[in-house]
Amino acid sequence: MLDQAIFNTREHLLSLRNEAGFWEGELASSALATATAVVALSLVDEESHDAVIRSGVDWLMKFQNEDGGWGDTTLSGSNLSTTLLCWSALQLVMKNRLGLCGETLVSQPVRPLGPTIARGSAWIEGRVGSLEPGEIQRAVVARYGKDKTFSVPILMLCAIGGTLGRDGWRMVLPLPFELAALPRTWFGAVGLPVVSYALPALIAIGYARHVNAPFAWWNPLRWLRSVLWRRVGPMLKELQPETGGYLEATPLTSFVTMALASAGQKKHACVPEAVRFLVGSQRADGSWPIDTNLATWGTTLAVKSMGEGDERVKDWLLGQQYEVVHPFTNAAPGGWAWTDLPGGVPDADDTPGALVALWELAGSDEVRRGMLPKVEAAVGWLLDLQNRDGGMPTFCRGWGALPFDRSTPELTSHALWAWGLWGGMLSEKLRERVGRATDRAWEYLQREQRADGSWVPLWFGNEHAPEEENPVHGTAMVLQGAGAGRVELSAESMAVLRRGAEFLLAAQGADGGWGGAKGVVTSIEETANAVMALVTVGETGEAVERGARWLVQNTEGGTVFPAAPIGLYFARLWYHERLYPVVWTMGALRAVAPGSLQDAENDTQDACAPH
Repeated sequence: MLDQAIFNTREHLLSLRNEAGFWEGELASSALATATAVVALSLVDEESHDAVIRSGVDWLMKFQNEDGGWGDTTLSGSNLSTTLLCWSALQLVMKNRLGLCGETLVSQPVRPLGPTIARGSAWIEGRVGSLEPGEIQRAVVARYGKDKTFSVPILMLCAIGGTLGRDGWRMVLPLPFELAALPRTWFGAVGLPVVSYALPALIAIGYARHVNAPFAWWNPLRWLRSVLWRRVGPMLKELQPETGGYLEATPLTSFVTMALASAGQKKHACVPEAVRFLVGSQRADGSWPIDTNLATWGTTLAVKSMGEGDERVKDWLLGQQYEVVHPFTNAAPGGWAWTDLPGGVPDADDTPGALVALWELAGSDEVRRGMLPKVEAAVGWLLDLQNRDGGMPTFCRGWGALPFDRSTPELTSHALWAWGLWGGMLSEKLRERVGRATDRAWEYLQREQRADGSWVPLWFGNEHAPEEENPVHGTAMVLQGAGAGRVELSAESMAVLRRGAEFLLAAQGADGGWGGAKGVVTSIEETANAVMALVTVGETGEAVERGARWLVQNTEGGTVFPAAPIGLYFARLWYHERLYPVVWTMGALRAVAPGSLQDAENDTQDACAPH
């Protein structure tokens, strides 16, 4: 039964490759992304984009939850952020169609929006306590705290949609967009109120707030910002990738576009390409995903799960490494982003992921030695990114004031995995640096381990778990990464991993699977990663066997892989990815019965060959 499930899972995973031989995956459709795109296109030119807007609105109406709210995915429960955005977007469309905003009327009306909006209003009133603009603003700000990366765009869209009242723009918190004129190396020190990847939003939304709700005439900031726009405004075009999509992400691109349009900047140089990106990103059903793809990330996960791949994948992956300074984050050459598209940003999860995958793809030390120039550049890139606390941030060193720029355990352990694999082949100087960085990383992991033995990840969560955290996934990632390298661990480090394993054992559900925390509904993704983690640290008992049986049963023998929304995109935006349950099931079953793969590989020996 296990052998057949491994064979089936492998076949299914291979069938998901594109024609070039790598994996693009498929991200969930997003109500949040769809609402932002509808608003952006409505503001730029509603009449020209009538059909696109109408299909987006129809999708939003179709996937409103029974309780009247909207979730981030069609599998997600309603949340305040997404519901506010969808509710406000639909109100803007309805007002425009009825001619209440002075906009051009279009000839093709959408379906009646009143009942949908009324149900959304009831949900928001039940959650916030009222529809009074001040209460809505306080609720949004409270959800995100001092991080304005997402609270300000939400409030801006609500102001545009008219749901914050006549003085809606006064409810939008001002952003110091003039700070973008400073040297990029100063950003960490000046404490920007948005995370490192959100610079375009800081500029565009900050300017829109300045135009629509300026400071008093006597305030010098009013005049300073007006003057500096001439210097800062062109940066939006400089930061825009050739695809037109900032970060290849619909929400960020939409927020920048609607901000400029609302500030009288429809003819800004970046707007046409942003609009082209948005129109081209809409799916046939009328929805938008949060991002175009996670191709590099998905491909490295697939390679790691199978333990091998073909020459095409190796060459493609090597070609994705950044060889110049990145214009977006000023990141040095040497890293990898999550996608092969130009809007990606090198980060400390995809870079070690690429290094681990390349180790597998090489197959021999001779081939690995030929990769060393690129590998050493990547290892050096990670070393330079390590924070003072010993942990790894996602994008930029030292921008630790806001949640999505802080060090995080799962990325730290991923770096340990990559350093452990390649360490013995590096130059002596780099080996010494890796040794020191490894010690600091372990100290960080020890400090971050909770009393129950768990670690909490930054980029994954669980909507059903306390505080929407996912200690099962975070702990599993740390055990897989920190325990998988080719370095002999100290007794102290082994004790740290053992406490993590004990947490996972205690969190296993009665059915043999795992959810995001003990007692939480189980999923393929969390169960597979828990099984892999336990095997990595030497656990081979009944818990692992029960987990493997759960996977075989719930994937129907490796043929069906329903995804769960445990991924956290920027600003706590939930998503699911088609590849996740497949690659992690593959890795888990392979870990439980590595010998069982031999027959599968013999039966599909041509599956990875070029064709």
